[in-house]
Amino acid sequence: MSEISYIASSDCSRMLPGENSEVTNMVSQRYPVHVSDYYVNLMLQHGDAIRLQCMPDLRELEDDSQCPDPLNEESLSPVKGLIHRYPDRVVLLVSNRCPVYCRFCMRKRMVGGGDAALRNEDFPRMLEYISANSGISDVILSGGDPLMLDDGSLHFILSGLRSITHVNIIRIGTRVPVTLPERVTPELCKVLKKFHPLYLNTHFNHPAEITSASEQACSLLADAGISLGNQTVLLKGVNDNIDTMRALTTGLLRIRVRPYYLHQMDLVRGTAHFRTSVATGLEIIRAMRGHVSGMAVPHYVIDLPGGKGKVALLPDQDERKGEFLMLTTYTGEKVAYRDVTDPPG
Repeated sequence: MSEISYIASSDCSRMLPGENSEVTNMVSQRYPVHVSDYYVNLMLQHGDAIRLQCMPDLRELEDDSQCPDPLNEESLSPVKGLIHRYPDRVVLLVSNRCPVYCRFCMRKRMVGGGDAALRNEDFPRMLEYISANSGISDVILSGGDPLMLDDGSLHFILSGLRSITHVNIIRIGTRVPVTLPERVTPELCKVLKKFHPLYLNTHFNHPAEITSASEQACSLLADAGISLGNQTVLLKGVNDNIDTMRALTTGLLRIRVRPYYLHQMDLVRGTAHFRTSVATGLEIIRAMRGHVSGMAVPHYVIDLPGGKGKVALLPDQDERKGEFLMLTTYTGEKVAYRDVTDPPG
């Protein structure tokens, strides 16, 4: 497999006023730092809402209480690069690179290190596994970012998946429309539209990320018949307030992207400073219902530690025992989930 070749990155610590090169160097020794030129320019225009998502922070190195792999992905990987958590779907990790290495990444432990793209010898094993499990009808391409692969590599992967008769749905998870919108070209869309039904979930976290360039990228994809959804992560200091989330989700509908999930922060080591309380997320959902189109209200979910799956939360559903939320998984199992406490005031 091959990656696209024109990704540019900037030495943010040198070019941005106030950025500390010593911090960047210290953090990057454990967690890679990479920011596309497009996203650097967005940061220069909009400040903290963008900067916090992409610039290294010493708090990443101070967080040792959480787990590198809280969703147990490695133990749910029967074949290298394939995660099989739910009975009817699998995730394929086809790239290990992104235009921007988000500081809150759920795969912070691995993105930006090791092999860049899916190795040619690994993909046949993935196809063999999927072919041998007829209950798998849904395949999600993830990473890293799948759109870091070049058009030919994407065509090869999608063709292989479409050759399996019981694979009905293919999904792509990508932040490229947000962080490198120029990657979305008519040529790319021509490749993707050959493999319908194809769904693409992107990842806008703040209304400032909805620009003329990202709108154009989404328009090209939508015009190719690709259904677009969005998965937002609830991030302290970025989008953890009602006005921001309303502006984000209504703005997404305007550019033909349906808000899908609002994720409570996963318990990933190096990301604790982004975590809000569940009460904050529930209050945002409560304030959106009835005040914006129902299509603009995402599902607020917790992806439970241990690979137990996602649980959707509603404002009137909060069952607590002290500091624990009592949640029911898709299998019917009762799980205690430890919440954080909002600071006073």
